Amino acid sequence: MSMQTVTKEIAGTKITLETGRLAKQAGGSVVARIGDTMVLAAVCSGNEMLQSDFFPLTVEYVEKAYAAGKIPGGFIKREGRPSEKEILSARLIDRPLRPLFPDGYRNEVQVICTVISADECYSADIMAITAASTALCLSGMPFPEPVAAVRVGLIEGVLKIFPTLSETEAGGLDLIVAGTESSIMMVEGGAWEVGEDVLVEAILLAHAEIKAIVAMQKELIASAGSAEKAFTPPEVNEALKADVEALVKDRIHEPSFCGDKKVRYAGVRKLLDEVQLALAEKYPESEKKIAAIFHTIESADIRKTIVDQSVRIGGRGLDEIRQITCDLDLLPRAHGSALFTRGETQALVATTLGTKLDQQRIDNIQGAYEKTYMLHYNFPPYSVGEVKRLGSVSRREVGHGNLAERSLSPVLPDEKSFPYTIRVVSEVLESNGSSSMATVCGSSLSLMAAGVPIKTHVAGVAMGLIQEGDQVRILTDILGTEDHIGDMDFKVAGTREGVTAVQMDIKVAGITAETMKLALGKAHDARLHILDIMEKTIPASRKELSAFAPRISSILIDKDKIREVIGPGGKMVREIQETTGTTISIEDDGTIQIAATNLEQRDAAIAMIKGITAEPEMGAVYDAVVKSIVEFGAFVEFLPGKEGLVHISELENHRVAKVEDVLQLGDKIKVKLIGFDRGKVKLSRKALLQPGDDE
Repeated sequence: MSMQTVTKEIAGTKITLETGRLAKQAGGSVVARIGDTMVLAAVCSGNEMLQSDFFPLTVEYVEKAYAAGKIPGGFIKREGRPSEKEILSARLIDRPLRPLFPDGYRNEVQVICTVISADECYSADIMAITAASTALCLSGMPFPEPVAAVRVGLIEGVLKIFPTLSETEAGGLDLIVAGTESSIMMVEGGAWEVGEDVLVEAILLAHAEIKAIVAMQKELIASAGSAEKAFTPPEVNEALKADVEALVKDRIHEPSFCGDKKVRYAGVRKLLDEVQLALAEKYPESEKKIAAIFHTIESADIRKTIVDQSVRIGGRGLDEIRQITCDLDLLPRAHGSALFTRGETQALVATTLGTKLDQQRIDNIQGAYEKTYMLHYNFPPYSVGEVKRLGSVSRREVGHGNLAERSLSPVLPDEKSFPYTIRVVSEVLESNGSSSMATVCGSSLSLMAAGVPIKTHVAGVAMGLIQEGDQVRILTDILGTEDHIGDMDFKVAGTREGVTAVQMDIKVAGITAETMKLALGKAHDARLHILDIMEKTIPASRKELSAFAPRISSILIDKDKIREVIGPGGKMVREIQETTGTTISIEDDGTIQIAATNLEQRDAAIAMIKGITAEPEMGAVYDAVVKSIVEFGAFVEFLPGKEGLVHISELENHRVAKVEDVLQLGDKIKVKLIGFDRGKVKLSRKALLQPGDDE
């Protein structure tokens, strides 16, 4: 295949798609470019259908250091395990692609997106979605239509497609929208308390530009050509289906609508076991097929009940939120802790305050920075009653933690007013729907309990959708089952003033702006209800920090004095820390942070630093320590790191024959600064003695 290229200007920004030059042995490969940022997407599929219960799609996003003209740090000097940014980007690519593959397709598919060039203006994540989509369309796999993505920013109150990295960071919105020509597939982003109407406007603006990028993909696909592989969905055994329906249809409703998750799962499992046993002789080795038909019937019954009767699992109404309880201070040594329980979803959240030395250094291909706020989400298998091997953090845990982290960012204090490193950890102890939103609520409570002066509470809720023809039902506070059988998972977090984070995944085509507005409106009402409960638990941040949290104070010294405070090889700053029991960090602008467990430690460290940086003053009186004795006098340390000479003639009111007759090494004396001699300090003990004093 010869090289084919399509270049268009989208929303004032030049976009290029190219195929036929790189990675030609892949099933499909495309390079997408915006500015000097380029990403190569290469896709391959297995030749045989796997006997799997799920679609075996894997998506990888890889950033190469050479893309930005860098050499990887560390000892090994090559790229290692995926960074958090790479994991989050891989999830972004996966989410709009996966629903478009046909039901029943079980060939293994691998998508690898490699950032091969990176500038300082644009991230490659959105272009990777477009490149992966185009590569899949060119591969001949049963991928029905192109998907594209754009980023939307809010710059000085104006929505902008393809904002630069600096504009995004300074703006009030960072929204990624992915979709096909006809439908929105995914929304992900954070905001600084923007209104729901602004979000809808941003999504609609994004979709208009998505259509233009989809048109680019179609033009490239048409010029390059692709031979789509025929895919025939697995045949359904109609006789087996009829027999399962006969055994299940009138019996599934009662157990599947039980409000207790354990009882519901047990009841459904018992019925499935009975059906499989009853059909085992007639249909041997068909357990998986029977289970698939069984769960299809279960899903259809739940959906029909919701649409026809507006009744959900457990008898809840469409807008009804499960019972919520909030508890504080469960963990006596944590700096702040909270337990947020909503129905059968429970998150235990702990806040820890640290110093500048606890900051996380992030070094990616588009720049390094220090991170002072981290939120980590853990989802142990016991939270859903399962047994699994504990390993490294899963992609799901990284994604949910990032969503919760960005939800709370807009209400955190700035570093100058609150000079702490903040780490929040959410342990999901129980899960039955929207543990990420429970994490948001629990984190807000925990931060306030820790005394972090956050602006206001943040709450989150997950919304669902059941769409049958023209019938649309929006579900508030969805269960895990409702997420599984539903058509949308729309998580919305925010304050009373506006939205701070959104994450939407849609499984059906044709969701309208009206449906999004309705979902956002119901999410707003639910958020206010949850905030009411949280504010009754703790209305504002505590004024005092935990007794176990460090006390951090800042002082500013002359930049020219930094070297003196550090000392040769760090000797002086180590001595201050060891002497006072504090932790000290020093910035290039002369800002020094002192972290101590009590005021006495802090004051002692500040006094030592001020002593080091103080300039000797004529006539000033100092407490000094004798450091060395010579024939003509004694050298004493009168300020930290500063010594001066007390001449033998300045020791007493009378003549001294020998210095040792008056002073010994280590003696503590008071001295007065009486002059300077070619930069050296002259001190006197005699000047402080009264006439007739007999020392």
